[in-house]
Amino acid sequence: MQIKFALVSNDSGVIVRLVRRVFQLVVPLFLLLSTVAATAASGRVVKVLPHFLDLAGRSSVSPSLYDRDAYQAELRAHPEKRSGIRFDVLWRARGEKKQKAKLRVELRGSAKGNVPTEKTIETEVTMTGISHWADVKLDGEEYKKFGEVTAWRVTLWDGDQLLGEHKSFLW
Repeated sequence: MQIKFALVSNDSGVIVRLVRRVFQLVVPLFLLLSTVAATAASGRVVKVLPHFLDLAGRSSVSPSLYDRDAYQAELRAHPEKRSGIRFDVLWRARGEKKQKAKLRVELRGSAKGNVPTEKTIETEVTMTGISHWADVKLDGEEYKKFGEVTAWRVTLWDGDQLLGEHKSFLW
């Protein structure tokens, strides 16, 4: 469908082309911006690194990744040297400016009786559109009471909408 304009000027062809060009640029731009504003929050849990903590609250004795892995193997082999567990979570979420989200860590532990122990830990995070690290700890008396962690799941929530999930093999 072509729109024809009747103008009483010698430059009517130029004005018609100018008006068409403006419509061709403005209308798609308006439609694009209206869909961006109406999109829901999006996000994902990129990586989860569970680390045991020693009696001093450290996950490593030096910054070296090799030393960290060796120390984690030692803590895994000697539960009496542990004071807790920390989950380092790399997450990314995009939403409205300064919108809050929840990072939830769900844990399943060794069975005491017929039922395994379960615990949920939540922390509030702010969506920015770029990746962030967050750490969630279970330590002290809560860790001792909970027992050995056998499975975990980390989820990112915007209200009641699940944005992302990362879970252990046994979950």
